[in-house]
Amino acid sequence: MEFYFDSKLALKYHSKTQAVRVMSEKWVKQNIYCPNCGSDLSQFKNNTPVGDFFCSTCSEQFELKSKKGPFSARVVDGAYQSMIDRLQIASNPNFFFLHYDPNQYSIINFTVVPKHFFYPDIIEKRSPLSSLSRRAGWIGCNILYPEIPGSGKIFYIKNQRLIQKEQVLDTWQSTLFLRDAKKELIKGWLLDIIKCLDQIGKSEFTLNDVYAFEKILSKKYTQNKHIRDKIRQQLQFLRNKGFIEFISPGLYRRRGFNE
Repeated sequence: MEFYFDSKLALKYHSKTQAVRVMSEKWVKQNIYCPNCGSDLSQFKNNTPVGDFFCSTCSEQFELKSKKGPFSARVVDGAYQSMIDRLQIASNPNFFFLHYDPNQYSIINFTVVPKHFFYPDIIEKRSPLSSLSRRAGWIGCNILYPEIPGSGKIFYIKNQRLIQKEQVLDTWQSTLFLRDAKKELIKGWLLDIIKCLDQIGKSEFTLNDVYAFEKILSKKYTQNKHIRDKIRQQLQFLRNKGFIEFISPGLYRRRGFNE
């Protein structure tokens, strides 16, 4: 895999933003495979609203976000309502996040976030554009990147280190069960519990480790008076789907988790 953009492409453009867009898209087309089936990716025509890339083998779609710094806070996206509407349909794209060095045009990190990790709570509504703007009243959105569980950030390249293709494909497959969680509240609970497990940061954990997040969860789900029951319900679901395994009463293990 090549770790650098083709910088010669930048010579054709006066706009650095446009140059980076062209270089990053070409790099993805030449180096990145579909995380679902491992096939090569094809590129949509410019300004296609559904995304930037697609897999002609399994029909997964992908939108690319490139940035010269780490993705650590908000990621600017398009129209708020369009994003919310997209979350409800099966053809909603997955997201590629490309972090590059602007001096050497080298790739630092490249991740894919499966679409089933996106739900309304991680989409932030921006203020409408002012009346003096060309698109007065238009409302955009931000992706709250820190709210995505670590399990949903699948690395191809991490700190300039290549991740083996087999590991990428296996990690992708391990969370596909979340696509069955169609009710937004249920999906929100599942992702919040997975985020709790990420914060615990151990392959083996206890029920009490998860109960430690009870106050945090109760502030978010104020209508639920049975937080511990809900925690156990979500852990049971994750166990049934093979994301975690039961070892003994009150003790669990995360499958494939590297501390």
